[in-house]
Amino acid sequence: MDGVLVIDKPEGPTSHDVVATARRALGEKRIGHTGTLDPLATGVLPLVLGRATRLVRFLTASDKDYDATILFGVTTDTLDVTGEETSRPGGAPSREALAAALRGFDGEQMQVPPAYSAKKVGGRRAYDFARRDEPVELAAVPVRVSRLELLESGNNRCRLSLTCSAGFYVRALVRDLGERCGTGATLEALRRTRSGEFTIDEAIPLDALEPPDPGSPTPDPGLIPMERLLTSFPAVTVTAEGLTRVSHGQHVRPMDVSSAMPAASSEWVRVLDGGGTLVALGTRQRPSGFLHPEVVLI
Repeated sequence: MDGVLVIDKPEGPTSHDVVATARRALGEKRIGHTGTLDPLATGVLPLVLGRATRLVRFLTASDKDYDATILFGVTTDTLDVTGEETSRPGGAPSREALAAALRGFDGEQMQVPPAYSAKKVGGRRAYDFARRDEPVELAAVPVRVSRLELLESGNNRCRLSLTCSAGFYVRALVRDLGERCGTGATLEALRRTRSGEFTIDEAIPLDALEPPDPGSPTPDPGLIPMERLLTSFPAVTVTAEGLTRVSHGQHVRPMDVSSAMPAASSEWVRVLDGGGTLVALGTRQRPSGFLHPEVVLI
C-alpha cells in the first residue's frame, strides 16, 4: 500500500494517535504524517504509506491553509484553550484596531515558536522543558504569511483565514496578536483546510478507516497513488534501460528517456516508468546534464 491518505483529523487525538489508528486499521506499519496537528486542531492531516514515506521531506515543505478562532482577554501557557490560564487582561480590540494589528503579520517575518512545541533545543523537545517548568529559550525562525483575512469579530473573539509557510505556528500568531492589541489572546479553535496539494475536500473521517462491524473488511481508504504526488515537479519517462539504471542508482542519460529532459533550472524531477508510475526523484547533474536518482522508489 503506497501513497497518501488524507485524514480529516478530529479534535482530541494527537497526530501520532491518528498514525497508530491507521496502522492498526490498514495493517501497514510504514505510515507517517506530513505535519503535526495539535490535539485541539482539526482538518487536513496527510498520512504517507509504504514507499511514500520516503517523500515526507518534500510533502512537509508546502504552504498550509487554516481557519482560526481567537479568544481575546485571556492568555494560557500553551497559547490555546487547552492550557492553564496565565493572565486575564480582559477586553478585546475594536475591529479597526484588530485589522491594523493583523496587517503587521503579512509577508516574511521572524517568529518565536511556542514553548509547548516539538522544536528541539539541545536535543530535547521544547515541550519537555515546558512541562517540567524548566526555562527554555527558542530562537526566532523565518516564516511567511501570504494571505491573512479577518472573517468576523465580536463577543471577544475573531475568526481568521490564513495561508502560511511550513513551520509557521498559528498559536504563536495568536500570542503575538494579543500582545500587539494589548488584550492578550489564546487560540480557541483551529482547522487546517489545506496542506500543500492536499485539501479538505479529499479528506476522509478517521473513523472511516475502521470496519463498521467486527470481522467486516476494512473500507477502501481512498488512497492517493504515487503518480499523483508532487505533480508540481517536472517529469521524465524512462526507457526500460533507464529504469534499470534508476533501480541501480545510476545516472539517467538523454538516451535513457523517452521524453524531453526538463530545463536545467529544475531542482527536482519526477522519474516515471513507461506506465506512468513514479519510480524516483532525481536532480540534474552539471555540467553533464544527466539526471541522478536521489530518491529511488523501486
